[in-house]
Amino acid sequence: MNKIKTILMGTPEFAEKIFRKSYPVLQNNFEITHIITAQDKPIGRKQILIPSPVKQFAQEKNIPILQPDKIRKQEWIEKLKQLNPELIILCAYGQIIPKEILDIPKYGALNIHPSLLPKYRGASPIHQAILNGDESTGITLMLMDEQMDHGNIISQKEYKIKNNITYKELENELTDIALNLLIESLPNWIKNQKSIEQNHEKATFCKMIKKQDGQIDWNNTAEQIHRKIRAYHVWPIAYTVFKNKQLKILEAETKKENTNNQSGTVLNDLNIQTKDNILIIKKLQLEGKKPMISKEFLNGYPDIVNYVFE
Repeated sequence: MNKIKTILMGTPEFAEKIFRKSYPVLQNNFEITHIITAQDKPIGRKQILIPSPVKQFAQEKNIPILQPDKIRKQEWIEKLKQLNPELIILCAYGQIIPKEILDIPKYGALNIHPSLLPKYRGASPIHQAILNGDESTGITLMLMDEQMDHGNIISQKEYKIKNNITYKELENELTDIALNLLIESLPNWIKNQKSIEQNHEKATFCKMIKKQDGQIDWNNTAEQIHRKIRAYHVWPIAYTVFKNKQLKILEAETKKENTNNQSGTVLNDLNIQTKDNILIIKKLQLEGKKPMISKEFLNGYPDIVNYVFE
């Protein structure tokens, strides 16, 4: 039996982990001919070009790599037609795939999406589940069409979200679920290509996160702020402003207590009054300084007590 010619498409660590863990199993029935990923990005003050995690994986496995600037360009559409894959598996690639490419593989283009579609279509479903305080989320394997996260559902698996989970912890949990769902679902998909249309009336969306989204609004509740800290702890990192410098809040916990102080007021031991309760800061980092636990920070900046964050 000939192996199915397959192209993998993805960019960040979430995709890399799934591709890496599934690769030994996929090789049994699928020939991974190419990997498509984002272009290298300049990082740091020296703007050194860094390859994506998925590109690094492809280099390790000596899999040919393609890095389109814009995959909808005709030159890339023609390139994919020449490669003529029978299957495309995509996870967090970062660009909308044009219909001309989706129509190429006879087994379609499958997307691994970290939410229970039609909930949280878009770029930040893991963040959004934490920000909204959801009790559960999951993974959807879907057949792609030309609209974002709109195609038919092949299979889904739910995950109960643990209390106070961070983005990275939830991403790791969903990686294992995605791996298992992909491996379990592919044989049936190749055999009969059965899928179910999404309930589009129930669709919700999440946006592309920007750096300024990390800024804390101290008029929010302690729980809302705590969710933001946990959702954004990898990037963009929740922050406030202290003496015209960015102050990143790296770790915190909530306390059911209201001091009747103005929202944003810093109390003893780096407790901060919010709209309703107290946010206890455990670890933080002032712009240009190393991360510190709250006690260390207070030793260096005792005047932060009674400061009011805007």
